[in-house]
Amino acid sequence: MKARHISWLALFTALSVVGGMLKVPAPVSSVALDSFPALLAAGLLGAVPGALVGAFGHLISALMGGMPLGPLHALIAAEMAAIMWLFGWLYARGKRFFSLTVFVLLNGLVSPAPFILLMGWPFYVGMVLSLMIASLVNGVIGALLLPRLLPVYERLIGRVRA
Repeated sequence: MKARHISWLALFTALSVVGGMLKVPAPVSSVALDSFPALLAAGLLGAVPGALVGAFGHLISALMGGMPLGPLHALIAAEMAAIMWLFGWLYARGKRFFSLTVFVLLNGLVSPAPFILLMGWPFYVGMVLSLMIASLVNGVIGALLLPRLLPVYERLIGRVRA
């Protein structure tokens, strides 16, 4: 990876930290606007850098929120990495609206599903609304910024990576 790409990766991770400070009211304090920089990274840099920003962004957001779920945040970070990778993969193939829809549904409805086994249905039901709102807001911000940043990124760096 070139130094320019590493710099962009660091920039998006830093933006994810800032987004992690913008919390969405939820039973767990790690629900925040930390995903839209990962969406931007996945759309501009590619699926793998987007996955890295998604995982680190969640961990930093959880750390700033006091790590309420403890080591279970590693599971959430892995889920975020997988969701961002899939988003980046779909986005690179021109399925822009579908990729955002998949992101919102996976992040809002599917990612908290393992916690049904760990913490029960009340936790899942309590989290879904907050996660859906945060996913929708992150997705809308990503959808608004990505088309505007693509030409800038291509002019500065070159072609967008898949």
